[in-house]
Amino acid sequence: MPFEYLALLAATCWAFGSLLSARAATHLGAFAFTRYRMLVAMLLLWALALYNGGWQSLSSSSIMLLTLSGAIGIFIGDTALFAAMNRLGPRRAGVLFATHALFSVLLAYFWLGETLWGLTLVGSSLLLSGVMIAILFGKRQAEQHQWESQQTGLVTGVALGLLAALCQAVSTLMLKPLMLTDIDAIAASAVRMSTGFVLHLLIFLLGFKVARSYLPLTGSVLLMVIINATLSMVLGMTFILQALKHGDAGMVAMLSSVSPVLVLPMLWLVYKRSPAWGAWVGALLTVLGTVLIIRQ
Repeated sequence: MPFEYLALLAATCWAFGSLLSARAATHLGAFAFTRYRMLVAMLLLWALALYNGGWQSLSSSSIMLLTLSGAIGIFIGDTALFAAMNRLGPRRAGVLFATHALFSVLLAYFWLGETLWGLTLVGSSLLLSGVMIAILFGKRQAEQHQWESQQTGLVTGVALGLLAALCQAVSTLMLKPLMLTDIDAIAASAVRMSTGFVLHLLIFLLGFKVARSYLPLTGSVLLMVIINATLSMVLGMTFILQALKHGDAGMVAMLSSVSPVLVLPMLWLVYKRSPAWGAWVGALLTVLGTVLIIRQ
């Protein structure tokens, strides 16, 4: 399958996963929810890698690189993003995190020598602009989260949001040379996920209050955690690593960043209410940008 479609499949998995995560994340708290879904994803990935023999494709050097990538992208990046949400709210933090696609393109140029020209550059610009517009103006005023009115810690929140985006970009790009080898994408995802889970578990074991569950884990919440972990962390991250085997890292990051736009029609179906004008404008720009990229 072409890498463009693998990246879009990853974005679709993340969109579905985020739609199903709201209740579980509210019930458990962001850190506890992340810890539980990392555990589920890690167990699934380990089982799949054992089944297909993917562990045999790993070497000691690749494990070290995957561990570093997991620590930067999954642990530091996610932690910074949650901290940014606490200060800025989901909408503004989401806009800042969407810059990971821009960071990826810039870093891919300086690090890997990848360049964007012609209609691909135009398409990438439209796509990134569309994603940001959809996040920033995609909700009506009455639908804003209570955190949106919070103004404290603005500078710190912006810095944390940009840090999360940078970590996401760096952790993905550092794997590009590795994914060009015969390494198995599922086993690679398992190592990264294991790193993230162990570090999150360490925070919990050290007694940090933020890592505790708000409410006890129930059967229905556990089911949502399992579904989210399967979609977002098992399928989504494996699709991304597989896409890196065949495509430019900057393009993979750009196309996979459309998940906030893909969430909009899903929310429309669930809540039976048309998205705000900003969502339509953002979605249109994103679709146009994606078409220009894929047709090249």
